[in-house]
Amino acid sequence: MAVEKPTSQLLQILERASPARQVLAARRPDRRIADSARFPFLALVGQAEMKLALILAVVNPSVGGVLLMGPRGTGKTTAVRGLVELLPQVPRSTCSNGCEPEAAYTIGIDGVCPECAVKLGRGESITAPDKMRLVELPLNARLEDVVGGIDERIALEQSKVRLAPGILSAADQNLLYIDEVNLLDHAVADAILDAAAQGQYTVRRGPMAATYRSRLVLIGSMNPEEGRLRPQIQDRFGLRVLVRGATDAAERLEIYHRVRDFQVNPYALAAAWAEETIIVAQEIAAARLRLGKVTIPSPLERLGLKWIRDLGIDSHRAEVTLFEAARARAAADEREEVTLEDLRAAAPTALRQRRSQFIDEFFTRQREEDDEIAHTLRLPGRKRRSRSTRSRRK
Repeated sequence: MAVEKPTSQLLQILERASPARQVLAARRPDRRIADSARFPFLALVGQAEMKLALILAVVNPSVGGVLLMGPRGTGKTTAVRGLVELLPQVPRSTCSNGCEPEAAYTIGIDGVCPECAVKLGRGESITAPDKMRLVELPLNARLEDVVGGIDERIALEQSKVRLAPGILSAADQNLLYIDEVNLLDHAVADAILDAAAQGQYTVRRGPMAATYRSRLVLIGSMNPEEGRLRPQIQDRFGLRVLVRGATDAAERLEIYHRVRDFQVNPYALAAAWAEETIIVAQEIAAARLRLGKVTIPSPLERLGLKWIRDLGIDSHRAEVTLFEAARARAAADEREEVTLEDLRAAAPTALRQRRSQFIDEFFTRQREEDDEIAHTLRLPGRKRRSRSTRSRRK
C-alpha cells in the first residue's frame, strides 16, 4: 500500500488559519521587523483561493498575473501588500546602464557597456541578488509617468534633454499592483499590457529613443460595482479570483479580532506571524528553483485540453495559464510532476470568465454565412437569391 506524501509546509500554512490571538498572548523573542509594518499575508482569515493564486503567481511569473474581483473591504489590497514579506530574491543588474549577462550571450559583447564587458571577460558577475519589490500604480498616473519621458529635473537644472525611465521600468522583475484596474485610463492600460506581454518597451521622444525591460508580475484588483473591465485587459490576467466576504460568523469575528490587534500594535501582530512568514518565504524561493524541473504527464495535458474544449474557450491563454499554475502548485508542494489534484486546484481560477457570449454569437453568424457561401459554390449555374430579396418576397 502506497504511503501518501504529506503536503508541503507552504500549502499547509496557506490552507489553514492559525490562532493569531493565542500567539499574540505568548511572549515572543525580538525579531527583525520592517519599519512600516504591514498586515501579515498569512494572518488573513480564509480566502484560500486568493492566497494560493497570489503565491502561484510569485512562484511562476509565466502564470500571467492575478486579477482579484470583489466588493470593497474583503481584503484584496491588504493581501497584495502583505505579499512583500514573502517575495524572493532575483538577480538584478549592478550596472548603472542596466546591463545584464543575457545581452552579452544573445547580442554579443557589444550588447553591454565597456565596464561590464571587462567584468564578464574576467569572469565576474554583473548582477547581484536583490529582493523583489511591490510597485503600486497610482490611479491618476499619466502615460509619461508609466512609460517615462523627458527628465524634467535635468532639463531645468542642467538645460539638458534626457530620457528618464517610468514606473514600468521600476517594476522590472517586481510585482506591479494596479488597484481599481477597471478605472484605469485606456492609454495607460494599453501601454502596461504591451510592456508586460513583451517584457520590454521603447520610449521615443523626437530623435531620442530608449528601450527598458519590463519583466513583471501583474496584479490587479477591482470592484465590479464600479464598472466593467475591458475584455482586452481581462484576458491578459492569467488567474481570476472572486473575493467575497466571509459567511461564517466565527470567521468574521476572527477577522475583527485580527484587524483590531493590528490597529492596537501592528508590530506585535507582525512578530506573531514572523516565524510562519519566514518558512513560507523560504518555501517560495525553493519552489522557484524547483519549477524548471516540474513536468506534466501527457494524459493530464490531454485532460486539461479536453476541459477547455468542453467549456468552449477560444483563448490559448487558457491552457498556458492552467498548465503553468498547475506546475507552480506542484513546485510549491515539493514535487517535480503535476498531479490531477494540481490541475483541478488551478482550473477554476485559470478558466473562469474566459468564455464570451459575443464571440460565440459572432462565430455562429459567421458559420451560417460560410454555409451559404459553400452551398452556392457547390451549385454552379444556379442563381441564389440574396437574403434581402427573400425577405421582401415574404
